[in-house]
Amino acid sequence: MTAVATRTDEARTQDKTKGALWPLLVESVKPYWKLLLGVIVFQGAQAVCNLYLPSLNADIIDNGVATGDIPYIWQVGGIMLALSLLQIVCAIVAVYFGAKVAMAVGRDLRGRIFTRVGSFSENEVQKFGAPSLITRSTNDVQQVQMLVLMACTLLVTAPFMAIGGVFMALHQDVALSWIFVIAIPLLLIAVIAIISRMVPHFQRMQKRIDVVNRVMREQLTGIRVVRAFVREREEVGRFADANEKVTESAYKAGRLMAAMFPIVMLVMNLSSVAVLWFGADRVESGQMEVGALTAFLTYLIQILMSVMMATFLFVLLPRASVSADRIGEVLGTSSTVVEAADASAGFTEKGTVVFDDVTFAYPGAEEPVLKNISFTARPGTTTAIIGSTGAGKSTLVGLVPRLYDATSGTVRIDGLDVRDAGLEDLWKRIGLVPQRPYLFSGTVGSNLRYGNESATDEEIWEALTVAQGADFVEAMPEGLDTPMAQGGTTVSGGQRQRLSIARALVRKPEILLFDDSFSALDTATDARLRAALKEGAADATVIVVAQRVSSIVDADQILVIEDGVIVDRGTHRELLDTSPTYQEIVSTQLRAEEA
Repeated sequence: MTAVATRTDEARTQDKTKGALWPLLVESVKPYWKLLLGVIVFQGAQAVCNLYLPSLNADIIDNGVATGDIPYIWQVGGIMLALSLLQIVCAIVAVYFGAKVAMAVGRDLRGRIFTRVGSFSENEVQKFGAPSLITRSTNDVQQVQMLVLMACTLLVTAPFMAIGGVFMALHQDVALSWIFVIAIPLLLIAVIAIISRMVPHFQRMQKRIDVVNRVMREQLTGIRVVRAFVREREEVGRFADANEKVTESAYKAGRLMAAMFPIVMLVMNLSSVAVLWFGADRVESGQMEVGALTAFLTYLIQILMSVMMATFLFVLLPRASVSADRIGEVLGTSSTVVEAADASAGFTEKGTVVFDDVTFAYPGAEEPVLKNISFTARPGTTTAIIGSTGAGKSTLVGLVPRLYDATSGTVRIDGLDVRDAGLEDLWKRIGLVPQRPYLFSGTVGSNLRYGNESATDEEIWEALTVAQGADFVEAMPEGLDTPMAQGGTTVSGGQRQRLSIARALVRKPEILLFDDSFSALDTATDARLRAALKEGAADATVIVVAQRVSSIVDADQILVIEDGVIVDRGTHRELLDTSPTYQEIVSTQLRAEEA
């Protein structure tokens, strides 16, 4: 039932985001209406100048060239030159304003996506996936941004040219207007037929770009594993397969796109031939002047060119529409972890954590990960959690800072349900050291101040000393100012863990959560760190997820979890006497150490 309900919710979300292009564009360009108004005014002025030139040219032919009136030719030619210069100035200003609007829309959309993703819980991040979120904030935004730019430079001009061209052409000769009635609908029908076939290809292409990003990201992140297992050839093949599928979709869409412009040119050329063919008879019979025929032909070309410009925009429209739907899906997704409207402003005690009959299941999962978990962790004590891989230990820790929300039951801090607490107030009280420690690009000092920007150097060195990291940081060329690569790849795994622990300690939280944060440390460093924590975080509530028994032997209480259920609890000595599961874990690790 849960899986079915989740799929139904996803389908509803996708239905709501279909056709998101127009609402997204209106919302995005609304703050820049003054610039848009400038685009319309200057594009309109440019179109008026452009439409007036053929009439002046016709006057020169009929009233100047035909009669040999040179002064008239110079006079009208000067007006044409002035209009041409004015047209150029208007075009430059209009394109400048349009570019500002388009770039601003792209900037705002990227900012909105980043802000929304930053509010997501783990559930939403896993639902979309990191590669897809990256594609949506870069490639998809670029498609919408390009559409706005082309609309400001081409689409705004097209109606002026098309409507004005028809009016001016009719002013020259009404009898040939039947050519418009045939040519324009024929052109529109051909364009619409092609575009309707392009949309599915663009939809597949954007999804396949997600796959390319995912494969590339996996290969870059796991490059050591790839080389260690000599899988370069297989990974190259996997990327080539994903790349080929993107190329296939782009090729199919490109073929349709390539067919569009020859069709436009065919209609344009046939219409020009028709004007000359039937217009020549009218000139010969005296019903039409040569200049008027020339102007009519120019207006016809201008009208069809405006349709062609709109066609170029329609080429971008399908892909931009798909991208807008994908952007709208992100912007329309709310985090499952939200702050209560009447959130409490603060806590009254010092970090007592209580799990009261907590059950948690991931969306779409058939079975809960955690079942009926109940325990209390008090300030000044250490609660350790141990169990087999996949038992739900990390998920349990993630419920305290609301990375997830419990499906049933409550998680309370100082008697207050975490769902009723202000998120900022909750997070300030917690120091989390994740299972995979991540360091940001910058310096060692900037990473350690990540949770407390006002921390002094003395406080940082104090935290490093407790985390057993002071020695290797002191040995670095620039100490705290030593550059740090993205992800902390310039230091070893054990050093990353110690820096992550120090980062949490700098915050001086009331609750410390260690999610298997000692796994990369040798036994001696692990022991020294735990001893230092007893003094450096003596008043904090400490919850430790561990794989090694040696890391938790001195914990005040140990919870043994199997299949999401607490099967035993007690101290190390108590569990050695009473818990078969704990005894098996200890004996297994002892045999591994002896081997």
